[in-house]
Amino acid sequence: MTKINHAAARQIVTQALVKARELDLKPLSVIVLDAGGHPLAFEREDGASPGRFAIAQGKAYGAVMLGIGGTAQMQRAEAQAYFITCANAAFGGQLVPVPGGVLVRGSTGEVIGAVGVTGDTSDNDAAAATAGIEAAGLTAEI
Repeated sequence: MTKINHAAARQIVTQALVKARELDLKPLSVIVLDAGGHPLAFEREDGASPGRFAIAQGKAYGAVMLGIGGTAQMQRAEAQAYFITCANAAFGGQLVPVPGGVLVRGSTGEVIGAVGVTGDTSDNDAAAATAGIEAAGLTAEI
């Protein structure tokens, strides 16, 4: 697959939320972005705060724009805070460099998008995102 289509984006969102309910997580918000950082699908569960759209989008946007998942972004921020600060400035303050922003790779390893999940702990957010991505037959990179 060279891009995430609407059906795959919806499947990712649905399966991320299924995983969240299996794990009894707090209400989540889930977004899927294409390789250019544009939203393909978003859902906010009942009880999730309204500001979660921006956080989910920022997690996914950082992953797709930097080509690394949120876990790797956080590690980079801890090691080289100035780099992430400058990248965030370059991207208009849209980065949220923490786990829960998961890069999506296609069958040949190309970046085809990203998923952002927020609402529970960052690690649980990443687990839900990964479950959704893998359910769509794609590769997740946290």
